[in-house]
Amino acid sequence: MPLTVVVQQLAALLKGGRTPSRLWDELWVVYGGSGAGVGTPDGQRLSTASEAILAAARGAALRGSPVAEAIRLAARSSGHRTNGHEPRIWGELAACFDIAEASGCPLADVLTRFAAQLEVEDDAEAARQTALAGPKATVTLLTWLPLLGLGLGICLGVDPLAMLVGTPFGVAALAAGVVLTIAGRIWSARLVRAAAGAAVA
Repeated sequence: MPLTVVVQQLAALLKGGRTPSRLWDELWVVYGGSGAGVGTPDGQRLSTASEAILAAARGAALRGSPVAEAIRLAARSSGHRTNGHEPRIWGELAACFDIAEASGCPLADVLTRFAAQLEVEDDAEAARQTALAGPKATVTLLTWLPLLGLGLGICLGVDPLAMLVGTPFGVAALAAGVVLTIAGRIWSARLVRAAAGAAVA
């Protein structure tokens, strides 16, 4: 996730001795403004809402205002319609600034631990998507399998369509097959969504 990389870069820049204003200014060169995303893979680019929050944090740092409060205000005003995880991560990032200020703990160390936590979450999400790939492929296969069976029958010289639409039992079997296929598709999709939701929770 791009925000994981942002937190890692924040920690690295702080360890490198960057001042708060320079810190956010350098991130803005990479992710915001006219140079946004230059040389950055699509999967590592920030959303529009996150760019707005980054701009707010940069502005607060340049003015000498509390960055954490600027992040929270920008997150509330942006709405974050693109990604449900982003508002939580920005909120936790703001909390890292508060914790470091209140406890006196070096902010770089706090951000390093936070980045490690985000990396674990990203790895878990990747593993979750890998685990769900099989069930999703099975749902797709089972949806198309009846049509493939009809095509195979036609290729072998049999006329399954005449049997299905030409006799009462065939019509009943066709109707039952369509209903069961649709029901199976809906049920399987709900199981996959429930598994993904339970894993996230």
